[in-house]
Order: sequence, then structure tokens, then C-alpha cells
Amino acid sequence: MPDIMFDPEIRDIIIRKADENELDAAALLAIISVESAGRVFAKVDGKLEPLIRFEGHYFYRLLPKAKRNIAVTQGLAHRRAGHIKNSRFQKSRWRFLNKCIALDRDSALQSTSWGVGQVMGSHWRWLGYASVDAMISDVRRGVGGQVELIIRFIKKANLVRFLDAQDWAGFARSYNGAGYKQNKYDLKMAKAYKSYVGLVNENNIVNLGVKKTNRHAFATLRLGDVGEAVGALQSDLRSCGYLLSVDGDFGPVTRRAVIAFQKLHGLDVDGIVGPRTYEVIGRLLPQPANLLNV
Repeated sequence: MPDIMFDPEIRDIIIRKADENELDAAALLAIISVESAGRVFAKVDGKLEPLIRFEGHYFYRLLPKAKRNIAVTQGLAHRRAGHIKNSRFQKSRWRFLNKCIALDRDSALQSTSWGVGQVMGSHWRWLGYASVDAMISDVRRGVGGQVELIIRFIKKANLVRFLDAQDWAGFARSYNGAGYKQNKYDLKMAKAYKSYVGLVNENNIVNLGVKKTNRHAFATLRLGDVGEAVGALQSDLRSCGYLLSVDGDFGPVTRRAVIAFQKLHGLDVDGIVGPRTYEVIGRLLPQPANLLNV
């Protein structure tokens, strides 16, 4: 079991978002669990709000000069990173943010990192939102908006390649910066991923309530992997007409079958079973009776 357990409803949302965006669901769960420490909301004045972190040096840079001087005097901004401290308590962070909003709303929202992925508001245009207010409104409406934000960042920053390769150091270096080793982000993500692969692959329909014809739920498999997920893949490939043993060992024979399947169906031929390969396999398999006509 993962060290950090989300509520079933939240896990369901994350898995569905991964499915919609052809991402490895276990990888997305692992990243979000590490980035959020399992906490997706804080109660602020009776309302559930996304977690935030204010960056005073961003505020300093974004403010027009006249307002910048006021912000510095009031302790709201500083030209150097780290000089404006964040409270341990989210309620206090939101109150601080509201003070900054009163001075300059647009700059304040852009100077804040938002949600489970702690993505900066200043990225709103780059990530395809109509405005910073549109981005924040989406994040504040619920977990789905928060997950959508981190997915947009992962895709726009070309980080999907690290997830497909299970290169956690590469992902953490790009996402968390040079200090990722000190905080062991890569090791935490790798550990979380192993836990979530089992959870997603073995229990996604029964325990997570995800209606999918593909029971693997997009946990990437490759040469050298072993376990029940590999056995399920081998069984599905046999159902598609490929002769191989169902032994739970992703060896050379299984890889050759995967490559042959990918060639036949016009997929990227890499021998790695990711979301697109799973999708095509799922379309070719008969649907379980309880998933028909839904």
C-alpha cells in the first residue's frame, strides 16, 4: 500500500484525468502524492481552498514601480527569493494573499503557486488559460481543476517522456529544480509509483470505481517488469492471438509480442506498453458483462 492514501473519490478523479490525457495513472498518483503530501484542500473561513504558496520575489518583479515600493514597505515583496516567508498555516497564507490582492490582484495571483502541483499562476498564458483569473477559478472549483493544471504543466514542459521511462530523477530535476536530491523527491516518487502500480492494476475497477475495459489503468510496463500486471497483459495478448506464456515475467518473448502488436496496429514501436497500446488492446478485447451498455 502507498504511504499516502487519497480518498477513493480523489484517486478516481486522478485516474480518470490520467486516462483522458493518456498518462500513466500510477505515475500521476505518485507525483501528486509526493507534491501534495496527500493533502488537496485547506479549510479557509469555512470553505475548502487549494493549497497555496506565495513567492514574494515574483510579486516584486511583477509589480509596477510605485506599487512595488508600497509592497516592500508593507513586507509583502522582496527582490530576493526566500525573504518573504510563508506561514505554516494555509489560513494565514490566504490572508496574506488577500493583502497582496488588495494592492494588485493580477500580480498577486501570478506570484502564487496553486494546488496539488504547486504550479505558479504566472504560467497561465503558457498553459493555455484565457487569463490568470480563469486558471485560478478552475483550480478552486475542485480536485479536477487542480489535477488538470498539473497535467497541463507536465505536457507543456515535455515531462511525459520522464514518466514513460520511469525516470524519476529526470522528472524531479525538471519539475522541482536542482534541490530535488536534497529533498529526495526522486526516491519518494519511485517508491510511491511502485505502490500505486499495484493499487491501480489490481484494484482499479473494484476499489476505485473506474469503469474501464482496460483493467491495467495505464500503468506502463516494459522489459524486466514482473508481477500480476504483466500476467494480465500476457493474457490479453494471448486473447489477441499472440502465443506466449502467462508467467508474469516481461521477458524477450513478451516484448516481441508487444512489438508485433504495435506494428500491426500502427502504434509507436518501442516494446513499451503505455496508454495508447493499452487502449488498442482494450478495444480488441470483449467487454466484461457488467461494463456493457454503460
